[in-house]
Amino acid sequence: MSIEVGSKLQGKVTGITNFGAFVELPGGSTGLVHISEVADNYVKDINEFLSVGDEVEVKVLNVEADGKIGLSIRKAKDKPAPERAERPERSGRPQKRGPRQNTRPREVSFEDKMSRFLKDSEERLASLKRNTESKRGGRSTKRG
Repeated sequence: MSIEVGSKLQGKVTGITNFGAFVELPGGSTGLVHISEVADNYVKDINEFLSVGDEVEVKVLNVEADGKIGLSIRKAKDKPAPERAERPERSGRPQKRGPRQNTRPREVSFEDKMSRFLKDSEERLASLKRNTESKRGGRSTKRG
């Protein structure tokens, strides 16, 4: 049986390591479920979620040329589509809005962010220099 990327299969956990779990697939091949692909939330200890001999449903993420198979348990689970909240009907006349309610946040370019960061950084560095020089004598003291 050939393993195809994207297919969902039943497998049996054959081994657990600190970085993931090995799962035996139909046909005798073995794949690895990385610890980040075990559950939707953070997994500190994989033993809290899996143990050797567990039957799990996995999704094939990748099959490498050297035969390594990457698997995911969390992507194999069918997630229900998120429900969209319906907006209430609006009356025919427009509502009054305050001056700030109708404005969207302005997109800031990377260059603007970088220049603001550099300016703040230089101000902090200058302030730090002033404070440390005044405490240890700095330029204001004359040597003999």
